[in-house]
Amino acid sequence: MSWTEQAGRWMRRLLSGAESLLASKMEPCVACGASNDGTRKLPVCRRCWEAIPWIHEVCCAKCGRYEACPDCPRRIDTYYDQNRSAVRYDERMKEWLGQYKYRGQESLRSVLGPMLLHAYHLHRQGPSGGADFGKPASEFISYVPLSEQRYAERGFNQAGQLASELGRLTGLPVLPLLLRTRHTDKQSFKGRMERLDDLQGVFALEPGAASQVAAACRQGRVRVYLIDDVYTTGSTLNECSRAIKTTLPLEVCGISWAR
Repeated sequence: MSWTEQAGRWMRRLLSGAESLLASKMEPCVACGASNDGTRKLPVCRRCWEAIPWIHEVCCAKCGRYEACPDCPRRIDTYYDQNRSAVRYDERMKEWLGQYKYRGQESLRSVLGPMLLHAYHLHRQGPSGGADFGKPASEFISYVPLSEQRYAERGFNQAGQLASELGRLTGLPVLPLLLRTRHTDKQSFKGRMERLDDLQGVFALEPGAASQVAAACRQGRVRVYLIDDVYTTGSTLNECSRAIKTTLPLEVCGISWAR
């Protein structure tokens, strides 16, 4: 074999090894398992990426709904300042959340968590949808707590995991600001009035985290972003905000993954 042929064979082996190394580092789509070329901002394939129903414009300035809202005009007392959500809760998003929340596919936190960054930026548009909402002196991230029973069943708090992902991307501190004082049945099976009755008085401040936020309130304007997976009627966010604002003089803004 000539030197040229040997060099050519060596080069082909080198290229083949490089291709194998790159392929081994290319993770499959976290959502569906299909091949993923790694060129998108989320660890998903092109098909899943293009199917994400992002919310780009809101119709209700208060809750962030992308269509006419029947709930906000009916609410007598609204304690949260505004809510923004990343995506519409369509069938594909229901499947993703089901895989993550109920079937134990916790790797999906690396998809759903970074998606909250979109909702975080929507807050910058403010209540009018265009005016700057303004940056406060201090910002914190917190999340809707689970009861001990629900945590034991699921093994993790999806809202807490999503909050951690958003905190990692924004650099904002994540605090367990709220406690759940009693267990409640799943809210998805209840009507609006049942939700309101069931959630009254169910949330309370966690003393340590509340002291940290109270100290920041004495220094200037404070905003807490409260994370949850799905915003339906706003009952959970409103009751959480009531518990916070009863003691702390600050803004509470909801960030939910889906609406």
